[in-house]
Amino acid sequence: MEPRAARLRRRAGPRREKEDQPSGGGEPPSRGAESSGEVGGNAEMLEGLDLVQWTQHMEAVKTQLLEQAQRQLLELLDRAVSESVQSYPPRGRPRPTIPSDSLSKTQEPSLRKRKVFIIRKSLLDELMEVQHFRTIYHMFIAGLCVFIISTLAIDFIDEGRLMLEFDLLIFSFGQLPLALMTWVPMFLSTLLAPYQALRLWARPQAARAWTLGAGLGCVFLAAHIAVLGILPVHVAVEYQLPPASSCVLVFEQVRLLMKSYSFLREVVPGILRARGEGVPAPSFSSYLYFLFCPTLIYRETYPRTPNVRWNYVAKNFSQAFGCVLYACFILGRLCVPVFANMSQEPFSTRALVLSVMHATLPGIFMLLLTFFAFLHCWLNAFAEMLRFGDRMFYRDWWNSTSFSNYYRTWNVVVHDWLYSYIYQDGLWLLGSQARGVAMLGVFLVSAVVHEYIFCFVLGFFYPVMLILFLVIGGPMNFMMHDRHTGPAWNVLMWTMLFLGQGIQVSLYCQEWYARRHCPLPQTTFWGLVTPRSWSCHT
Repeated sequence: MEPRAARLRRRAGPRREKEDQPSGGGEPPSRGAESSGEVGGNAEMLEGLDLVQWTQHMEAVKTQLLEQAQRQLLELLDRAVSESVQSYPPRGRPRPTIPSDSLSKTQEPSLRKRKVFIIRKSLLDELMEVQHFRTIYHMFIAGLCVFIISTLAIDFIDEGRLMLEFDLLIFSFGQLPLALMTWVPMFLSTLLAPYQALRLWARPQAARAWTLGAGLGCVFLAAHIAVLGILPVHVAVEYQLPPASSCVLVFEQVRLLMKSYSFLREVVPGILRARGEGVPAPSFSSYLYFLFCPTLIYRETYPRTPNVRWNYVAKNFSQAFGCVLYACFILGRLCVPVFANMSQEPFSTRALVLSVMHATLPGIFMLLLTFFAFLHCWLNAFAEMLRFGDRMFYRDWWNSTSFSNYYRTWNVVVHDWLYSYIYQDGLWLLGSQARGVAMLGVFLVSAVVHEYIFCFVLGFFYPVMLILFLVIGGPMNFMMHDRHTGPAWNVLMWTMLFLGQGIQVSLYCQEWYARRHCPLPQTTFWGLVTPRSWSCHT
């Protein structure tokens, strides 16, 4: 049988001879035919080279993509391993067991979605590495310089002197030492009462002794709640604390209550399941660290950075103080001249609408300054001092195209607490079908707490924030959902933010000055809860 290679050579021989013969009956080929053949051959050669290069390029891209995916997968696996090692129970403590009924649908949300802490930087710190974004930051600094220059110029023209007045700043932080002294018993009650109650519940005792210890622990918690609930309110009302000092007290009151609840909520279920077995309580140092670290979700350990950058701490504290000065200049230049005498003028719808429109710019400035001063500078400064690794205190809320996404990304610290202990616990109690009820509970708690903070700081009840949260924010949360992703929805969200901030600044400023221009002849309940700005106009 003839080999295949020989057959192929014999077939190729006549074809090669035929191609070598001149065409046209032995006539030599023309130059045009030769040149066209050469051009065609060059084109085919170039196309072949391009195809080879493109193939090589795509192979290189494929290799890079595979390497990048493998690297990211390895990072995720390493992170998961480190987190599992950190969550491993210390020696002497039983391993966590999943009860047989934990696979029910009502318990799936709380088991699946648990806050995981990892080492990561704040988003603005990453964006500040981009020159274009640093320019926006420089523009805000330039605006502060313009406010200072305008203040100096006006004082020089009116008074003939160059002098910066900080009357508003001094008034706002008046009686600050009293507020700090009030904070000490609030903190001590949070430090001692929940932890001692937990130790009483965790002791291995007989049934009667354990019941007595559990009752004593409940007494400690009741005293703790009474101290946090009554003491700051009494001091603020009795001594008429100004807004900034009241703000310190109410923020610490709410923060300590949320932290103590998280500590008990995370630890008590495991202790109650192992009642009588002598499960050790968490270490006191871990609880003390939790009271200062910038999170509201308790864990016995958190990812930590290797060292403290004290220049970074000083920078953030100085930026926070600069934001406070910025806010005082904005209020003094854009709000006080407009609203100081508005309650003494006849009421008109035109004046009200114009005041809301005028307050939109200072309102949005106040929103941005509050975000940058507290959620970025203040929390990052404490995180750096405590080497707290997870710095995701907020996400890119400015890119939100829905209010639901805005609520999730504006304040991640508070959102994690609401999601873990209101939404997920609501699903655990009511069932996975009650998502709407659980979400409504989140809105209700958030609206009530926000209104309480405003009432505490300003010293009067005017439910502007409550109405904006429930009447406007709630329906907007369901109408502007995450499926809307176009730029027009982001413009609409920012428009609503501008108007909402304008409404808050305008109405609260009018009520503040109306209560000073038109004091009540006698204090009554309805006089305290009825807006004074509605009847103070002359």
